[in-house]
Amino acid sequence: MKTVQCFWRRPLAEQVREEGREEGRIATSRAMLLRLLEWRHIPVPTTVRARIESCTDLSQLEAWAERAVHAADADELFVEE
Repeated sequence: MKTVQCFWRRPLAEQVREEGREEGRIATSRAMLLRLLEWRHIPVPTTVRARIESCTDLSQLEAWAERAVHAADADELFVEE
C-alpha cells in the first residue's frame, strides 16, 4: 500500500505559505508606517502614500519607519535615496 503524501507537506506548499507570510509582513509594515506618520500628525500626500503602498521591500519599509520617528514631514522618509 502506498503512503499518500499530503499536498500541505510538500515543498511547494511550504513555499506558498512562506510567500504568504512575507506578503503579510510587508502589508503590516506598510500599515504601521502610515500609522506612525498619522500618530505624529504628519500629513501624508497622495504621492507618498502611493510610494509606501507600492513598496515590496521589507528592509526599505523598515528604513522609512526609522526615519519617520524623527521626520518633520513625510518627504523626509525618502531623503537618502
